[in-house]
Amino acid sequence: MLPQRLMKGYAAFRAGRWLTETERYRHLAEAGQTPEVMIVACCDSRAAPELIFDAPPGELFVARNVANLVPPYAPDGEYHGTSAALEFALMGLRVRHIVVMGHGRCGGIAAALAKDSTPLSPGDFIGKWISLLEEPAAACRCDPTIAPEDQPTRLEHLAIAHSLANLRTFPCVETLEASGRLTLHGAWFDIALGELHVLDEPSGEWIRLDTPTAA
Repeated sequence: MLPQRLMKGYAAFRAGRWLTETERYRHLAEAGQTPEVMIVACCDSRAAPELIFDAPPGELFVARNVANLVPPYAPDGEYHGTSAALEFALMGLRVRHIVVMGHGRCGGIAAALAKDSTPLSPGDFIGKWISLLEEPAAACRCDPTIAPEDQPTRLEHLAIAHSLANLRTFPCVETLEASGRLTLHGAWFDIALGELHVLDEPSGEWIRLDTPTAA
C-alpha cells in the first residue's frame, strides 16, 4: 500500500478537486493536453510550480530536476531526461513559453558553491549533474563584490541565466525563438516570503512581481 499520507491526500482529492473539476479531467482525457507553458523547475518539495501559479490540470507542462538545470544540447546517444522533456514540449505540444524557475535556499546550488565540491549525497549521478554549474559557481565565489552570505541567492540567479543560455544551444529553440513562436523566461521563487521574481534579460535585473496587479 501507499504511505498513509498519500492515501489521505488522494481521498481529499476525490472528495474535493475531482468533484469540482470532473468535466475538465474528462475533457483532458479525451482531447489530450495542450499547455502553452513549459516550466523547468527544481525537484525541491517546497517549490511546486502548480501551487505557485495556482494552475489547474492540463495548464502547465512541468519538468523538474535537481537545481532546475537545463544541460546544453548534446545528441550523444546517452540518456537525457530534461532534454527529452524539452523536445517533447516543443515538437509534440508546441508550447509557446519556457520558464526556468529557481528558488531560494536550493540545496543543489549550495552544493555547487561548496569549496570542497561535496555533492548532495554519495552516489553516481548527482555530482556530475551539479558540475553543470562549475563555471557560474566559480565566477560567483571569485567575485569580490558578492558577500559570502549573498552568494547562494546570486548563484541561484546565475544558474537560471546559465540554463537559459543552454536552452538556446538547442537548434529548435533557436529557430522558434527567432521566429517569434517561442519566448524564454527566467523566474525565482522566495520560499520564505512567497514572492516571485522575474528576470529582465536585456538589463539582467530581477524584478519582484507585485500582487494582485501583476496579472
